[in-house]
Formats: sequence, C-alpha cells, structure tokens
Amino acid sequence: MQTPTITIGCGLVQGVDAIPVQVEATARHAGDGTPRLLGLVDACVREAYHRVLQAFFALDLPSPRGVTTVNFAPAALRKHGSGFDLPLALALAGAGGLYPAERATRLFAFGEVSLRGEILPARGAVSVALAAAQQGARALLCSPADAAVCAAVDGLTLYGAATLADAIHWLAGHKQLPAPPPRPAAPADAVPDLADLRGHQTPKRALAVAAAGGHNLLFVGPPGTGKSALLRRLPGLLPPLAAAERLAVLQVHAAAGLSLPDERRPLRAPHHTSSAASVLGGGADVRPGEITLAHHGVLFLDELPEFRRDVLEALRQPLEDGTVTVGRARQTVTMPARFLLVAAMNPCPCGYRGHRQRPCICTPAAVARYRQRLSGPLLDRLDLQVEVPALAAAELRAAADPNGGTEALRTQVLIAHARQTQRQAGAAAFTPNARLADRALLRACAATDAALACVDDVLTRHQQSARGRVRLLRLARTLADLDDRDHVDDVDVMEAASLRGFARAPGLA
Repeated sequence: MQTPTITIGCGLVQGVDAIPVQVEATARHAGDGTPRLLGLVDACVREAYHRVLQAFFALDLPSPRGVTTVNFAPAALRKHGSGFDLPLALALAGAGGLYPAERATRLFAFGEVSLRGEILPARGAVSVALAAAQQGARALLCSPADAAVCAAVDGLTLYGAATLADAIHWLAGHKQLPAPPPRPAAPADAVPDLADLRGHQTPKRALAVAAAGGHNLLFVGPPGTGKSALLRRLPGLLPPLAAAERLAVLQVHAAAGLSLPDERRPLRAPHHTSSAASVLGGGADVRPGEITLAHHGVLFLDELPEFRRDVLEALRQPLEDGTVTVGRARQTVTMPARFLLVAAMNPCPCGYRGHRQRPCICTPAAVARYRQRLSGPLLDRLDLQVEVPALAAAELRAAADPNGGTEALRTQVLIAHARQTQRQAGAAAFTPNARLADRALLRACAATDAALACVDDVLTRHQQSARGRVRLLRLARTLADLDDRDHVDDVDVMEAASLRGFARAPGLA
C-alpha cells in the first residue's frame, strides 16, 4: 500500500516577512523514477535534495525510495534559501514511511541540514515562526538555536532538534525533544556616558528632545567638536523597547541573518559610500537595508552631504510613512522602517566656517554647492538642526556637569515618555510627539494663548509653511513634556524655534 502524500509547512522569507509554503512529497510513481523538485525552486533548494540524502546516509537512516515528486506550493513563487532543507527531509521521510502521516498534520519546519545530518539555524526563522502562528500551526520544528530565538513568538509550540535523526525519531514517537533552551543573553557593550563630554549643553538638550519625542536631529559644526561622539550616545537615552517592538526588531535582524547584540534599541551607522540597495534594502532576494535594520532604533548618517543624492532623497518617504517599498520585476516587498534619523555634517567643505580660531578657506560658491547637496524637503524633515561649536580650552578642562550625564537626561526622557503614554491611554498603538497628526497634536498641546501668538510670530518672521507650524508645535510639546508640564507655553515655542535652526549662528547662516 502506498504511503499518502506528506505535507510539511514552511516559509519563504521575503524582506522581513515570510510567505507560507507547503512542501509536498509523494511515493506514487508518476514517471521514470527520477526525482523531481517542482515549484520554481532555485539552485540552493535543488541542491538540498542531495544534502538531505547524504544526511540520511551519514545518520544510518533508511533512505527514502520510490519518491519521485516533491512540490513546493504555491508554485508561482521562486523558492530560495537553505531553510527548506529540513521540511524537504521530513517530507521525504514521511513519504518513505519512516513515521505515521498524521504526525505531520499542521507541522511547520525550518532549518538547514548539513552533510552530517545536523540541523543548523537558517536566516529568517522568526518570520517563519510568525507565519506559522498566523496559519494556526500545531508546532514548529527547527534547530535548537532557532527555537530559543523564536520563543518570543506567542501562540506557537516550538521543538528544537539537533539532528535529522532526532527529528524523525520524534515524529515516529520514539523520542522526546527537550524544551527549547532560553535565548542566551548577549554581553551588553558598555554604553558611553554623555558626562564624558564637557560643555555642549544645547546639543545635549537636543539629544534629550530627540529621544523623548522621536524627533530627527542634525548636528552641524567643525571637525573634532564632538558631533559624532554626542550622537553615538543617543541610544543610551532612549526608552526601553516594548514587547511588540522587541519582537519586531528581533524579526528584522533574524531576516537579515544577524543577531541582536542586546536588549537596547539598534544603532545603525552606514558609511557615506553605501549604495541605495544597502541603505534602503534590495537585492535579487530582497533583504532588509540599513533603514529597516534601524527599525525602532537609530539611523546615524555621519558626513551627511557626502551620501549620494538618490540615497538621501529616498529617505523622505520612509521618514513619513515608517515603511519602505522595494519593487522588483517579479515581486514588490514592503518592509518596516520606523527609525530615528540623526546626522552630522560640517558647515562647509573645509569644515571651519564660523570657527572661533581657524579661518574658512572656502569660496561662497563652494559653500553654496556643498549646502545644495541637501534638498530643502529633506532638511525640513530634520526637526532639530543644532550647531555644535568648537569649545575653548577652559571649557574642556571644566568639571563634568552632573545634570549633563546620560543617567540624568534619561530620567527626563522617561518622564516625557510616560506623559505621552498617559495621554494616549486606550490608543491602539503608541505614537511619539514627532508623529502626532493634526487633531491629536492640537489636543496634546493644550497651548496657551501666549504660545499660539508666539507660533504665529515665528511663522511670519521665518516664512514657514503649514508643515513648519506642525513641526514647531510637536517640538514645543516635547519640550513641555521634558519639563513635566501639561500646557505648551511661549517659552517652549521659542526654544523649539531655536532648536529648529530658525535663529542660527553666523557660521551656519
């Protein structure tokens, strides 16, 4: 009697999500006995058949015989990746009668199989686990390492098998698999403290505002003034990841084949020579780019004008929507990209325009060309534009300000974050001040008459648009939150205008 067709669930990782795939194997002869892999599989998946047969031999397992057809459905999607090794092996084993067919019901599997029969982690296991949970899978079978990582997914039973023999014996009912081990805690890198940097009270205030309200930030100043050192300390001020955010960050990094170093928000700092595909995501098999890897974290662009113009302009849509869509001939993939953009730049090509001591050697035309590398619409999306001046020798020798350290500023940030959370009690999702829509912003501001009059005055004097008004009010709301106040007042509006760069120093004009 022929063994019925065996179906094992799996997932095709595209971007950061996984599309459910069914791996079907049958022992019914439908041709000359030559094995066929159907369903638009690539070379990696075709090679999996031979890897799996070698693994059966290495583990002294009965080799599946008479299996002529394996189908990967839906057939119209191109299948790629080593994660199909394990479901292919289990489907072949089931079709060969190595375990009862009912044991494969609603079972998902994902993992690479080595020639020795070891089950190895595969890129995108968290995405496949989420897809399996949404499909109502009974369980997900994978490597022990992937099972530990996927434990963050609710509503899914996980099994980690070290070898293909363990997996088949478990399906046959001859072996119990241990519970997935806890995810190993990665050693946390030491977080640099803002107290190590002397002076720069205004830039530090801008960092706290950016962290508290999710506002994009640009530092402008001569070389060596501490722009990069300040911005790299920003993640230490950010609120901790919520459970849903932590899972989203874990999914993104797993889809990219990376591990999350610790529980802090990610910081990505691509080089200015990076291509558009590396920053935005892409490739033949679309993978997350830097802006997606910075999801729920920080994207740091040092030497901002040195980035390619097309890369910078492509950031405008993700900054507004929180997603990036990558189109290819056969597929269009949308990936999350809700990040905090922070950037640093010099005021001119030589870097010393407005410096206290060193003269600038740039011509006005060279300065104009340098500034024109950044478009007005991109600059408008940088809520905070702050000068980082060169410090005098006496300021560098001064004692550290106890109120300018990371811990003190983070306390203010957490107070401001708690205020925002309290105002949005009952909302479906948390929205930071930097993304508040018009009606929600007006309710949240509770602006005094003096504040509204000050807003009108600032907009008139600096010829700002309606979008500039919204961004000014968002900043003012965050400043009031940092000071633990309910109402936005005129002092908040004036400070917001200053941090927006409306009252720039001569070196930045």
